Amino acid sequence: MGLVVQKYGGSSVADAEGIKRVAKRIVDAKKNGNQVVVVVSAMGDTTDELIDLAEQVSPIPAGREFDMLLTAGERISMALLAMAIKNLGHEAQSFTGSQAGVITDSVHNKARIIDVTPGRIRTALDEGNIAIVAGFQGVSQDKKDITTLGRGGSDTTAVALAAALDAEVCEIYTDVDGVFTADPRVVKKARKIDWISFEDMLELAASGSKVLLHRCVEYARRYNIPIHVRSSFSGLRGTWVSNEPQGDQQVEHAIISGVAHDVSEAKITVVGVPDKPGEAAAIFRAIANAEVNIDMVVQNVSAASTGLTDISFTLPKAEGRKAIDALERTKATIGFESLRYDDQIAKISLVGAGMKTNPGVTAGFFEALSDAGVNIELISTSEIRISVVTRADDVNEAVRAVHTAFGLDSDSDEAVVYGGTGR
Repeated sequence: MGLVVQKYGGSSVADAEGIKRVAKRIVDAKKNGNQVVVVVSAMGDTTDELIDLAEQVSPIPAGREFDMLLTAGERISMALLAMAIKNLGHEAQSFTGSQAGVITDSVHNKARIIDVTPGRIRTALDEGNIAIVAGFQGVSQDKKDITTLGRGGSDTTAVALAAALDAEVCEIYTDVDGVFTADPRVVKKARKIDWISFEDMLELAASGSKVLLHRCVEYARRYNIPIHVRSSFSGLRGTWVSNEPQGDQQVEHAIISGVAHDVSEAKITVVGVPDKPGEAAAIFRAIANAEVNIDMVVQNVSAASTGLTDISFTLPKAEGRKAIDALERTKATIGFESLRYDDQIAKISLVGAGMKTNPGVTAGFFEALSDAGVNIELISTSEIRISVVTRADDVNEAVRAVHTAFGLDSDSDEAVVYGGTGR
């Protein structure tokens, strides 16, 4: 008997009919001889609605109570799903993150998993039950407070449980049929990828692909847990994410895996920074102390007449105000002239392990953007990725142009978003 971990996103359990459809799929997996552990997200837009409600009550809700509120959404889903499974004649037990043994650090709203002790889950499985776990949440190791894992937390919960339980596979069910060569909401001719390496998937996730989040893929790579991304709305085979192709998969190693884009970032430019050792370090230390993550960084050539330079970097829009405030407090110490903030940008990335051994990829990427009339503001590269920052208004046209230029278009409109979100 194999052990399978399945994760269902909010669009898959958005209403009663969706919950009953998911319950039938889970029961079918059980009938096939598997032990089944299910991780479930909050129904539909429940989390967003809870966030809006909290902001109406308090403009800056306390982290501990905010986590207590947000975890209610997943607890509703897990209980309803357990009821639906029992209605189909099978036994199911629901568990909160803390009951499932998901142990985290004490950082509220974006906690990190530090251990998983799934004793109660193993007992439920040994008794022949299906275990339903609330995703996105855990319990802090020191204070025993309820915590949430931040964006993509349910995916990370599922992979962490799969690793702790030594599962054969972690199935991520969403509202698209797998990982596509571009966002199917933007590129209708995007092709479904049958298999993709952890390395390429990590770059796509870090570059804005929403079907899997970076933390989830990194956890799976660390513990070598194969991920199967599938749709809960169809019976089609999805995309396998692993170190090597699984079973009978026949995979042609493509030069380019896909095109990703991200419109959730902003750009800060620190103007008039003295061009001397230690100034850049002081800027980024201030950002780090504010617990703000940055992405792309570029420094202009120093002006010979003034000895000053500009440093630009991108960061999540949600952390823009915090970063600006942190830098303003260091203005006198560092001695820069001013700050510029721009949240009307987009990042476009071309990803593929094959590009490091194929000359001309970079030229083709920039030619495609040029032909589409897209201006480039920042550039960042790695061995298997090229990323640029453009105007937000240009992003859809740019993605489609690059996708077509590298021969990624399918012969038909293959990409279907069943639930409307692409996640």
